[in-house]
Amino acid sequence: MTSDRKAVIAAYKERKTFAGVFVIRCEASHQAWVGQTPNLEKIQNRIWFTLRQGSHTCRTLQAAWTAHGPDSLTFWECERLEEEETSYIRDALLKERALHWRSQLGAEAV
Repeated sequence: MTSDRKAVIAAYKERKTFAGVFVIRCEASHQAWVGQTPNLEKIQNRIWFTLRQGSHTCRTLQAAWTAHGPDSLTFWECERLEEEETSYIRDALLKERALHWRSQLGAEAV
C-alpha cells in the first residue's frame, strides 16, 4: 500500500461525524417523518436505498414513496448536536430532540 493511500484511509477514519435530527417531508401528501441518527451525512442515502428496495420499516413513508415517487420527498437536517463524550449521552439527547421536533412538526417517527 502506498503512503498516499494510507494517508487517505487514515483521514477517512479520523473524519468527524455529526449526530442530529432530520425530517423527511412529502410534498404531495403533506406528511412528515422525523428521525434521529448518529451520522447525519449517511442517513439519507441509507433511507433512500431501503425505499428504492421497497423494504423500509416505516410503512407510511414507504407508501408515500411508492405512491408519489422520490421527487416528492425532501430531506432536511433539523438539528445538529454538539460532540458528546459518550454515546449514551448522545443517544439520550438525540431521543429527546427527536421527540421535540416530532411534536413541533406534527410528524411521525422514522
